[in-house]
Amino acid sequence: MNYTVEELSPVKRKIQVEIPVEEVDAALDKVVAEFRRSAVLPGFRKGKAPLGMIEKRFKSEIINEASSELINGNVSSLLQELDLEPVSGIDLDSPEPITRGTGASFSITFEIMPSFELPAYEGLAVDEEKAVVAEDEIDRVIERVRKNLGTKEKVEEARLPQEGDIVTMEFAGYDEQGNPVDKVSGKNFQVTVGEGQVIPDFEALVKTIRSGESGEGPVTFPEEYHNKDLAGKTVTMKITVNSLHTNKLPEINDDFAKLLGAFETVEAMREDIRSSYMRNRKELGKAKAQSDLLERLLADLEFPLPESMVERYAGNILAERLGRMQRQGADLSGLDEKAVEEMRATAKTEAEKFAKTQIFLLSIAKKEKLEVSPQEMEAALRQIAAQGNHDLKELHEHYVRNNLLPSLRDRLLADKAMDLIYDKATVNEVDPKPANPEEGSAATTSEE
Repeated sequence: MNYTVEELSPVKRKIQVEIPVEEVDAALDKVVAEFRRSAVLPGFRKGKAPLGMIEKRFKSEIINEASSELINGNVSSLLQELDLEPVSGIDLDSPEPITRGTGASFSITFEIMPSFELPAYEGLAVDEEKAVVAEDEIDRVIERVRKNLGTKEKVEEARLPQEGDIVTMEFAGYDEQGNPVDKVSGKNFQVTVGEGQVIPDFEALVKTIRSGESGEGPVTFPEEYHNKDLAGKTVTMKITVNSLHTNKLPEINDDFAKLLGAFETVEAMREDIRSSYMRNRKELGKAKAQSDLLERLLADLEFPLPESMVERYAGNILAERLGRMQRQGADLSGLDEKAVEEMRATAKTEAEKFAKTQIFLLSIAKKEKLEVSPQEMEAALRQIAAQGNHDLKELHEHYVRNNLLPSLRDRLLADKAMDLIYDKATVNEVDPKPANPEEGSAATTSEE
């Protein structure tokens, strides 16, 4: 076998391969012999038909199989010899069918990882926020659980709604001419007073109406209201309070703790909540510090990106985004071409950043000779199956069928490389930055 390598770009190669006649004939002989062992022809016992007859009878199949073996075998040995690893599929030209007594030729084109000088990545300093949990955060978690476990009790007296009451009502909004306002009405609508579930003016009006009675008053929608047609507008709201219920909360004691899990005491329950928060915040703090470190390492690093790699990542990002929109009830048929193109452009920008990060981390993994074991691959697939509620065997078959195992391996290698960089960094613990109340509340909710 003879070959020439052409560098089409820093990340793209074309290899022209010439196969001598002796190798072609040997490949045909091998496949003919294999066909002979299993072929049954009239007048001959199985495996005893003449080779010439076998080659003539199964000519097309033999040529196709011998061609595949020649190409696949030579490509594999070539890539190993040249120490090249394609990052995408290999494009094969359309070679002429091989014939006995004649040499053959073909060419392949593929993209590879870029070559670049790695920056110093050992011993870098990075700040990691300490994991801190305040006692009042634990109190808020317990209080939310108490409310979820509360029992509704109807208020029989005709009184005004109070903090914590659950109000069941009917309402409708009217404009200055007394006409109903579109999408401002409801029946059997429930609101818990004092929890900010509705706009302030609406809740203030509800508090002025006794159970079993009706009332009305002006309600102004905030300027930032999600429905732009109503934002900043004032309507006359008419409300009828049908019923009031109180939410009787369980007492916080050891029995309450046992109800929530295997906790013997309230303090054991609090400690479990604290440990969960600490674990999550430790992981978040480390992830943020790793992201900061990676951003610094990539800031001044430039190298060409394989276009096929970027396109693959962009396609995955766009498909995931469209799928999420569809699951949320969006009508994708209503998307115009301009909107899709904008989404595709955004996905490509994100894909370029992700590809740059992956290439950098995989280059470090190669330099450090990091590997992913079959057991680690199996564990990763188990985790993916558990998170998506998939059957493990079916998931594995899906990954094999769609050639997704190399991508999974690369992701695990990249994670290992990032952990190695972080393990070799000088990590400084710093106090967490104060969050505003809204941010703190959102964070608390996400960590439950």
